[in-house]
Amino acid sequence: MSLERHKDLLEAVDALKKICPDIPKIAVVLGSGLARLLEEIDVEVAIEFRQIPHFKQPSVEGHIGRMVVCRYEGIRFICLQGRLHFYEGHSLEEVVFPFRVLGLCGVDSFILTNAAGGIHEDLKPLDLVLIKDHINLTGQNPLRGPNDDSLGPRFPDLSFLYDVKLRDLVKRAALKVKVPLKEGVYVATHGPSFETPAEIRMYRLIGGDVVGMSTAPEAIAIHHMGKRVVGISFVSNLAAGVSDQALNHEEVLENARQGFGSFSKVILEAVHEIGKSYA
Repeated sequence: MSLERHKDLLEAVDALKKICPDIPKIAVVLGSGLARLLEEIDVEVAIEFRQIPHFKQPSVEGHIGRMVVCRYEGIRFICLQGRLHFYEGHSLEEVVFPFRVLGLCGVDSFILTNAAGGIHEDLKPLDLVLIKDHINLTGQNPLRGPNDDSLGPRFPDLSFLYDVKLRDLVKRAALKVKVPLKEGVYVATHGPSFETPAEIRMYRLIGGDVVGMSTAPEAIAIHHMGKRVVGISFVSNLAAGVSDQALNHEEVLENARQGFGSFSKVILEAVHEIGKSYA
């Protein structure tokens, strides 16, 4: 990371702390069509991305571009309604910038969510999948370029990228609210086109269970900073070739609306479980 980019980080951190001096330790990132979570909880303050220096505004439907500090059953957390994507034309450095800022502001645990296509034949739309690992097929890495040693090491180990303790807490949360939770490997592609049936067959052969266009870069950058990350995929559709239907973004958003109830129960209970672990 260049000295100029490091300066941008510090300016964004300073601006966010002025708006909200007490940033919670937990952050939740809501994927496509999943922003309704905030309708069910108490909101302390809403911060538009445009209020923070050097933050970019998402251009994809279902990604609002706002951070909201919330409270659920006494646990405070900050929620990102939307994220940036590589396919929008942003660099991965820009994609992970908000996560860097939150980490420097004191966020320690990140819950990343996404709407994903189901690769594995046992998956169906509306399933929830706890990410146990990922395969980064974007051809890019957010740590490319000069390393900022103040953020993390040059060569971070990704053996335990998705935090084991956080995953256990999410499993406990799902059991409590009686929502089935599967586990799988997330395949990250850069998009924006959906994958071909031949590509999906290849992803299945190399061990993929769900596929999407986000999450892996953010997870790498968060882990690089020594923060904890857990990921949950909402299966919004079956991947190309798994069913006979053509794919479109409207189906992703519609299925997100239909499966929102189970998703919100798991996320909010997971926030509660993780928050209790800090007590």
